[in-house]
Amino acid sequence: MTVTSYKALTQQIAGNLVPLNKAVPQVMQSFAEMGKAANKNGALDHKTKELIALAIGVAVRCDGCIGFHTKALAKLGATPEEVHETLGVAVYMGGGPSVMYAANAVAAFNEFTDAG
Repeated sequence: MTVTSYKALTQQIAGNLVPLNKAVPQVMQSFAEMGKAANKNGALDHKTKELIALAIGVAVRCDGCIGFHTKALAKLGATPEEVHETLGVAVYMGGGPSVMYAANAVAAFNEFTDAG
């Protein structure tokens, strides 16, 4: 899939989630609570956990994950260097296909920061 705008993609997905939230509210509420628990500061801070989530999103080739996690990282003050090193690990773990999605993740991060 070719994504032309990660901002538009995340907005579209957020809109598409509305009927799903209405159809299965308990499932979606539980998913949201799990996300809050997983991202809570502990031995790893929230930003580090979002970097991990981005790497996984790249490795499993999820454009929506790339969009939402780069948006979160931009809000959390991640640096381009932190994002790029994370993507290096994703490429290492995911091979050639992850290289393609890592390039998309750079574009997404730039779109949500002043670099875009």
